Amino acid sequence: MARRDRWSYSAWHDGPDPLAPPFDLRRVVDELGQRVLGGESLRDTLDDLLRRGLDRTPGLDDLRRRIAERRRELRRRGNLGGVLDQVRAALDQALAAERDALAEEPGDDARLAELDLATLPDSPAAAVQQLKDYQWRSPKARETYEQITRMLREQVLDRQFAGLKQALQGQDPAASQALRDMLTDLNDLLTAHARGEDTEQQFAEFMAEHGDFFPDDPADVDELIESLARQQAAAERMMRSLTPEQRAELGELVQQAMGDSGLAEQLEQLRDTLQSLRPGMFGGRGFDVDGEEGLGYGEAVGVVSDLADLESLQAQLGQDYAGAGLDDVDVDAVERQLGAGAARDLQQLRRLEQELERQGWLHRGEDGLQLSPKALRRIGQTALKQIFSSLEAQRTGAHEDRRTGAADERTGAFLPWELGGEQPVDAVRTVINAVARRAGEDASRPLRPEPVEGRSPTAALTLAPEDFVVAETERRTTAAVALCVDLSFSMIQADRWGPMKQTSLALSHLISTRFRTDALEIIGFNLMARRLTPLQLAQAEPEWVQGTNLAHALMLAGRHVRRHPEAEPVVLVVTDGEPTAHLEPDGTPVFDWPTSRETLRATLEQVDLLTRTGASLNFFRLGDDPSLERFLDAVARRCGGRVLAPSLGRLGEYVVSDYLRARRGRRAR
Repeated sequence: MARRDRWSYSAWHDGPDPLAPPFDLRRVVDELGQRVLGGESLRDTLDDLLRRGLDRTPGLDDLRRRIAERRRELRRRGNLGGVLDQVRAALDQALAAERDALAEEPGDDARLAELDLATLPDSPAAAVQQLKDYQWRSPKARETYEQITRMLREQVLDRQFAGLKQALQGQDPAASQALRDMLTDLNDLLTAHARGEDTEQQFAEFMAEHGDFFPDDPADVDELIESLARQQAAAERMMRSLTPEQRAELGELVQQAMGDSGLAEQLEQLRDTLQSLRPGMFGGRGFDVDGEEGLGYGEAVGVVSDLADLESLQAQLGQDYAGAGLDDVDVDAVERQLGAGAARDLQQLRRLEQELERQGWLHRGEDGLQLSPKALRRIGQTALKQIFSSLEAQRTGAHEDRRTGAADERTGAFLPWELGGEQPVDAVRTVINAVARRAGEDASRPLRPEPVEGRSPTAALTLAPEDFVVAETERRTTAAVALCVDLSFSMIQADRWGPMKQTSLALSHLISTRFRTDALEIIGFNLMARRLTPLQLAQAEPEWVQGTNLAHALMLAGRHVRRHPEAEPVVLVVTDGEPTAHLEPDGTPVFDWPTSRETLRATLEQVDLLTRTGASLNFFRLGDDPSLERFLDAVARRCGGRVLAPSLGRLGEYVVSDYLRARRGRRAR
């Protein structure tokens, strides 16, 4: 009996989860669009989304919270001056053992030695230096004293060169010589790199000979410099974190530990070279690490290195500087400090912004990220669906039509299809033509040369070029639509900015997809009026200017409808304030509050001009301003238009319904 294969399953650890659901970018675009239409900038909206996160991916706020917790944990980990405590403890042990040995010796030499030990300075560094030439009686005391120098040398070097501990602990002369050779070759390599020389071959030879000293296996000279500079900068920052007295003591002890072995000069040269190659990594204030347990030199440098990482990450994740982006965040540092899961979360947030650009929802222009036409269509489509769903719920007529195609009306007849024609093929009629043609031909030819057992052979059906037809259509009557929207600052103050934009984009989407022969022009007005594309309107931000220049908006609307003399003129005005501005004959805008006679005269003049074109002029009044209500009622009676006062939530329904009604009510020609 054959052995059955056995399978085992475990958690996925090699990168992002391959079975994770993709981003719901349409939902993201809907949220971005809604907030941008409400007056927020796209960059601020996207940054807020990245801060909060989405779906199951935590945001930047969560990463910053975890960084703050990690910083608090490190600051409580220990005392940076612990290495001095270690030196004091070792020195006390050595002196105690030496005094015990001296007490057992008779003679003046032993008494003089006791006197020397009794007059040692309190400073550990000075005491170690003074005992440099002391003749120890106790072998245990001598070993403990020598251990102080070895400990400092090992901790200082091993913190920067992770592969040194084993070589240094053995006191092997060959290993010590290998260390000196490595430092000499390293300084030569970095000096050549600083001069701008091609060091690729030199680096390869260096790693082949000294790679054991660098278990992190840097890929090139830049990675090697980055690693060494980070450790050197952390060591110096650790020294700055000590009190002046501790800094002087430890500096002198390290100098003594390195001086005898001839390493001090090489390490000083290495430090100077690294600082010239990576000046930005050096400097910065010290850290307040106030834990109770003393830390050794290597541990203290490690804590400071981690704190420096976290400080840098906190600034990068803050994104509060010019040109900030998630590409600035050091993913390796995130993984070092918070783990692989946090790094994957960051990569996911990065991918969100990249996917929005790659899939065409956003594009990067001169002013940074902007909504693309694709995103604009999505926003308009979403707004239009909401409007139609409300209309259907109120049973005022269902306008939803999911069919796509030409905007013309079918006549019921069909025309032969021509190569290069723009009209779509009528598939049903084409197949019917093929069946009819086949019926008149010899039907004895089977569909399959060899009939399948149990099935009767059927006749073959093929399509010929003459079978293809398109549906004949007649051109619809068109409409020239001018949508005038109030962009005065009162619109944003009363939260009318977003509904106004959503309504405009919904109407634009309706016309561009279902009434393609209609000509829509969006006109925004405050102190002056201006034509806006749907994209410009979507990205328009509030301006702190005074004035509601309805006269100028109606002037531009009149120009638009006169450019389309064969179309049905439809003018829709959305406003929340009576006119308070007009243009002087030289084109200069003038603001008057309260409304002046000149402003009223200029506005009514444009109303009369539009009325003479036969335009349907309807107003959508937002808010309960009595002055505006009286003004619009008077204008509507003058031009034969209508005034509607929808709530903000139903503005879109009113505007779209009024547009559909106006384009059905054709004027006589």
